[in-house]
Amino acid sequence: MSSLNLSDNTRPSIGRGFRLQWEPAQNAHVLLYPEGMVKLNMAAGEILKRCTGELTLGEIVIDLERAFARTGLQDDVTGFLGIAHEKGWVDWEEGDGGDVSDGRWES
Repeated sequence: MSSLNLSDNTRPSIGRGFRLQWEPAQNAHVLLYPEGMVKLNMAAGEILKRCTGELTLGEIVIDLERAFARTGLQDDVTGFLGIAHEKGWVDWEEGDGGDVSDGRWES
């Protein structure tokens, strides 16, 4: 199993083959992919809609904490992104725009 090392400078984006959209019939954000659809809970939708490849992990956490008047979301967001990455839902770029990585690191 790979280990997860995300820094505040990591820039997550929706994985190839997936498309995030709001689905009125589901009253939720969904991830569409060729074989089907994943209905997301509110928290997952809020995190993933910020995963554009433009915002860093640190910026996403700050934005979520402001939007929901909460603090201490770093571990929850990082944990969710780890799960989402294992499922192929997100990829990321490390650092300040240098090397592009799919985020999988060797143990």
